[in-house]
Amino acid sequence: MSALASIPQISARRRRTDRIMRGVLLAGAVIALIPLVLILYYLLKNGLKTWSGNFFTTDPTGAFFGNQGGIRSAILGSLEIVALATLIAIPIGIGVALYLTEYGMEGWFAQTVRYFVDVMTGVPSIMFGLFIYIVLVTAHIGGGFTAWKGSVALALLMLPIVVRSAEVVLLLVPSGLREAALALGAPRWRVIFRVVLPTAAPGLVTGSLLAVARGMGETAPLLFTVSTAFGLTGNLGAQMNTLPFQIYTDIQSPNPAIVARAWGAGLTLVILVLILNVAARTIARRSRMA
Repeated sequence: MSALASIPQISARRRRTDRIMRGVLLAGAVIALIPLVLILYYLLKNGLKTWSGNFFTTDPTGAFFGNQGGIRSAILGSLEIVALATLIAIPIGIGVALYLTEYGMEGWFAQTVRYFVDVMTGVPSIMFGLFIYIVLVTAHIGGGFTAWKGSVALALLMLPIVVRSAEVVLLLVPSGLREAALALGAPRWRVIFRVVLPTAAPGLVTGSLLAVARGMGETAPLLFTVSTAFGLTGNLGAQMNTLPFQIYTDIQSPNPAIVARAWGAGLTLVILVLILNVAARTIARRSRMA
């Protein structure tokens, strides 16, 4: 009792200051949520009206009057381009992260790589599109505007996210696991593939999904690399329709029906990105509980 009695009570001024700061933080959180809530409200209000069976099963016709079609080619085109970008960015990104954590560590070359990765993280997405446009499109390497060039641009955008997230996850793998495997005589490459990567797999998947979600919603890199084709095609060596480009072109139309299609496409894109983010967070939560 004497020990408890010696603890000074919280003064009224400190209680008042605590309440004020709690109120300020709450007000800041509410202000930050207002734009998000308004965006979701307008997307749901204007986008749900356009959703129908034909909206997801027909392609845009390009007609100003009559039946304008749906967004089937845009959805499948986005999925194809992002899938190819994922196949490019994730293996390279995880490979770079493995070098930084297992071999480069604090060496000067590894520090240089980290510096440039951090710089790439802050580069505007339009710059990746311009880079691919100058290097591949204007040089007519593999043709003019093609879907695979858009995938390369998105892969460059996703790469620094994969590298930084993978490096953080790999650093969380206990050093004792590596040392125990090496003590048993296993070569380092086998330790990486049999011990390090399986241990870090949930975190690597989470970081990769976040990078995919970032690439899914980008429009600027596709403006300079893919162009658009309203018809459904699986040819990555030709022009291809995508959701971001469909929204970008439709929203500029003076036809209210085409503008409404842009709202529906925007809601569809947000739902796809939301699914990827929820999947990433679910995997991360389960990996922490395991």
